Amino acid sequence: MPGTIAVGVDGTDHSRAAADWAAAEAARRGMELCLVHASVRRPRAVVPAEDAAARERWAAGVLRDAGERAAKEFPELTVTTRQVAADPVPALIAEAAGADLLVLGSRGHGTVVGHLLGSVGLHVLRQATGPVVVVRGPRDDDRWGSGRYADGPADDVTTGEVVVGVQDLSERVAPVLDFAFAAAERLGTRLRAVRAWTVPPVFAWSPGSLWLAGDDEGMGERERRSLDEILRPWRERHPAVDVAVHVETGSAAQVLLTHGAGAALVVVGRRLPGRHGIHRLGPVALAALHHAPGPVAVVPHP
Repeated sequence: MPGTIAVGVDGTDHSRAAADWAAAEAARRGMELCLVHASVRRPRAVVPAEDAAARERWAAGVLRDAGERAAKEFPELTVTTRQVAADPVPALIAEAAGADLLVLGSRGHGTVVGHLLGSVGLHVLRQATGPVVVVRGPRDDDRWGSGRYADGPADDVTTGEVVVGVQDLSERVAPVLDFAFAAAERLGTRLRAVRAWTVPPVFAWSPGSLWLAGDDEGMGERERRSLDEILRPWRERHPAVDVAVHVETGSAAQVLLTHGAGAALVVVGRRLPGRHGIHRLGPVALAALHHAPGPVAVVPHP
C-alpha cells in the first residue's frame, strides 16, 4: 500500500505552506495526501444555523482550494479531503496515529502574536505517536529553500542539508536516524549529524578529565568517534547519502540551530512517555520548533 501523509488545513498562510510541503513530500514518497480540517460543531442553540452552515461551507472551500493546488502541481498525486467535526487536537492526534506522517503549519487561528508555534501544534506534538513535521509560513525575506509559499505551491527541495540532532548515543535514537537518512536520500542532499557536548562540572576537575582533555585525541574527538559509531549502520544502509558529522561544545539547542539555519529539514527526537505517562517536548525540540526558519520534523522514540 502506498501510505498516507496527512496535513491539517485551516485557511491560514501557515497551513497553506504546510499543505504545499506535504504535497511535495507525498509526491516524493509515492503516497496519498489527505487534507484534514477539524473544528468543533457547536449546538444550534449556541450558534445560529445559518452561521454554522456558513462555517461548514468555508471549511469545505478551504479543503477544496488546498486540494486543487496540490492536484495542479502534482497531477499524479492522489488527494483526499476530510472535514472532521471535532476538537482539532484529538482529531489531529488520531490522524497522526493513522498516517505515515502528519504535517502542520507553525501557527493557526487564534495564536498569540509573536509565538512561532500555536497551542494546537504544541498539544499535538506532545501526544502524537508518529512523526510530525511543522512548516513555517511565508515571509517576504524568507525562502529557506523549502518552497515558493508566497506565490505558488512548494518546489521539490534539492538544496540545503537535512540536519539531525543526535544527543542520545543509544539504540533509542534509531527512529530519528531512520527518518533523517530516508529524508536526505529522497531529497538527494547531504545529511549533517550534529552533536553538542560539555564537560560536567563535577567531572571537570578530576585527574581523569584533565588527562582526557590533554591526551592526543581529546574529549571532542572521542565524542566524534562515538557519533560516527552510532551512525555507521545507517551509513551502510544508505550509501548514497553524503554524511557530515559536526561535534561542538556548547548548548545542544544553540549548536543545532546554528547548523540548521539554512537546512531543508531539521530532525529532532522526542521521548515517548515513560512509566509516569508524562507527555513533553524536550528543550532542543522546543528550540528548533520556535526558532528554526525551515521545516522541523519531530520523531518520537522510546
